Amino acid sequence: MKIVVLDGYALNPGDMSWGAFEELGECQVFDRTPAEQVVERAAAADIVLTNKAVLSREVIGKLPNLKYIGVTATGTNVVDLAAARERGIPVTNVPAYSTRSVAQMVFALLLEMTQQVGYHARLVREGRWSASPDFCFWERPLIELEGLTMGIVGAGDIGSTVAKLACAFGMKVLVTTRSPEKKREVLGAEVRFVDLDTLFRESDVISLHCPLTPETSGMVNAERIGCMKSSAFLINTGRGPLIDEKALAEALNAERIAGAGLDVLSTEPPPADNPLQMAKNCFITPHIAWATRAARKRLMATVAANVAAFVAGRQQNVVN
Repeated sequence: MKIVVLDGYALNPGDMSWGAFEELGECQVFDRTPAEQVVERAAAADIVLTNKAVLSREVIGKLPNLKYIGVTATGTNVVDLAAARERGIPVTNVPAYSTRSVAQMVFALLLEMTQQVGYHARLVREGRWSASPDFCFWERPLIELEGLTMGIVGAGDIGSTVAKLACAFGMKVLVTTRSPEKKREVLGAEVRFVDLDTLFRESDVISLHCPLTPETSGMVNAERIGCMKSSAFLINTGRGPLIDEKALAEALNAERIAGAGLDVLSTEPPPADNPLQMAKNCFITPHIAWATRAARKRLMATVAANVAAFVAGRQQNVVN
């Protein structure tokens, strides 16, 4: 079997081994593959692994040897699943590998906005504490989480984990989900299930964990943001296009909400003119919530196990 990894760098920038794949066949790893080189690099491959390199119907049609596609992520929107199914090509993904890491990032962003750690650490470096007449000083309000309301949009693995962490902080938790009855037992009586509009009106913190669909694209628009408390924070570690970025930037600059913590944007990397990059009280990290070494090790191990199962004639994590 010839295995081609089209864009392996984000998963493994050099701190892990590709040995598990080399044991399964001839393995060629490319750090990144531009769209115009996908067909050329994958032409002789039986197995193609991709993260962001797109395998469209047209591309799949030009790969005569292709027998298997592995997505080194949970989302599979980069692959034309129908075209692969018509060819009898299984497509696999990796569910739930980053749950704990992404939930951790939600609170990293929230604590930065409420505790102002980075801001005050910078003031200390600038000598402001040394020059203070008091034993302590702060320039921005410090906010305690206990008693605040966390609104969680989407109660999959990550959203449910965020809900449990919020409860541990003593927060009240609101959840909106398509299947509240299924989640009620998982999350317990502390969590209240509400509709989306109620969640936006009543929450002090809103964290987005729903899939990107035609229905959810742009769901956080000017009207919804206008329903939020002026003291509320918005966090997005899900998908960038869930938010109307222009509307959010305008709301932040007008101080209609208190802040936003974002690990994802609609276009990644973002163009220099993305309005959120210079918006007030907007904390943006470069899509790294998933990228702890622990999460990447789980991801790598499951991708390898998916391929090994296919080579052995079994199906594992097949999505089409």
